[in-house]
Amino acid sequence: MKKWAVGCGVLAVLAIIVLIIIGIAGGSYNRLVKLSQGVDSQWAQVQNVYQRRADLIPNLVQTVSGAANFEKSTLVEVTQARASVGKVQVTSTNAPTDPAKLAEFQAAQGQLSSALSRLLVVSERYPELRANSNFRDLQAQLEGTENRISVERGRFNETVQAYNTAIKSFPTALYASMLNFKERPYFTATEGAATPPRVQFNFGTQAPAPAPTPEKQ
Repeated sequence: MKKWAVGCGVLAVLAIIVLIIIGIAGGSYNRLVKLSQGVDSQWAQVQNVYQRRADLIPNLVQTVSGAANFEKSTLVEVTQARASVGKVQVTSTNAPTDPAKLAEFQAAQGQLSSALSRLLVVSERYPELRANSNFRDLQAQLEGTENRISVERGRFNETVQAYNTAIKSFPTALYASMLNFKERPYFTATEGAATPPRVQFNFGTQAPAPAPTPEKQ
């Protein structure tokens, strides 16, 4: 009778331990799911602000192209950069797990940012554009969108950091990979991002001829 009671007691203790382990594992799994969903949600926000910028560009190009003698090469560069962004295949619903894919996406978006920056700088040389209310409105919207892009990218990196820290922490690191929780890549600072773009103005005018050298007496 005593042995039976002891056996039941041992089984009860083991059952309690198993339930505790299952509870801890379940809570940890649910936390990882929540963090992963947070990364995907923030990735959607990043894509939203990039899409907002892409939607503004056709109107901007149309407005700027109406300026007399505006540099065609600058408009072509913006148009081509926008098209290149659309060719980058990145999953639309979930944040990428492949660092190379995110780097490709970032490089394409960075090229478009650079082209837009040059276009806006060149536009300062055209008084009719500065006086155009539609252009000023588009410029303000683009500047606001660029700020939102910076904010949303920063928030994305924060959610990725929280997620990556969780899957690398003990004891979660022991089983995270088995449950298909993979490390997510970060947005990185673009090389030369702090350097203003160099703008070459070419309005089809020739450089002034050098002054004649005075003849020696």
